[in-house]
Amino acid sequence: MTVHGLSMQPAYQPGERVLVRRGRVPGRGGIVVVERPAAGEPHWARTAAGLGSPAEGADGRTWLIKRVAAVPGDVVPSPGGTPDAGTTSRVPKDSLYLLGDHARVSFDSRQCGFFPYERVLGSVLRKL
Repeated sequence: MTVHGLSMQPAYQPGERVLVRRGRVPGRGGIVVVERPAAGEPHWARTAAGLGSPAEGADGRTWLIKRVAAVPGDVVPSPGGTPDAGTTSRVPKDSLYLLGDHARVSFDSRQCGFFPYERVLGSVLRKL
């Protein structure tokens, strides 16, 4: 996969290529490739193409590269990305709270909420 945009700077730069392992979700701090919701929609319009959806093709979709900030059962991070001790909200089962490293330009869980596991294509193993 090729990185587009600035949301994961400084870890990943536009034009860099990364190796993605399909079907695997890393723990907190790991990097995933996840399907982006349709523009202007809070949720996805098409059937999932990520985990648990091997029959659906990955072509023709928009994919994001994001860092796993919280996994099921974790306290939902504050807008700054750190756990907020004053909240009782937790990440639901089969979902992730994902953040871009460059918050000012990132579209992530701060804008659209939780990302379901079924929308995760896989985990980034390394740069190529």
